[in-house]
Amino acid sequence: MPATDRLYGTLDALVLKSLTLEPRHGFGILRWIAERTNDAVHVEEGSLYPALYRMERDGWVESEWDVTEQGRRAKFYRVTAKGRRRLTVETRDLAAFIRAIAPVLLPAES
Repeated sequence: MPATDRLYGTLDALVLKSLTLEPRHGFGILRWIAERTNDAVHVEEGSLYPALYRMERDGWVESEWDVTEQGRRAKFYRVTAKGRRRLTVETRDLAAFIRAIAPVLLPAES
């Protein structure tokens, strides 16, 4: 898998995982990813929204307008059954990728 595909797959997996418990708006997705990675991963809006639009087009997420906790109108996304299946594939592929590169990047100390 080309590196750019792995990057997209990682973003897709993070976004889809963020939506497995409840629908979230874009900022909520960004906040969830940052919190779950102890602020190690920050996704830019310029990367998130094109990914969400692509995932919606591909049927992995659905969206609807609602009101945020602060009373603002926002588009909320929810993962679909097709998206859950895709998350399973992305998670499996990402785990295999990590297993493959870990011995190279993180060799055991002697």
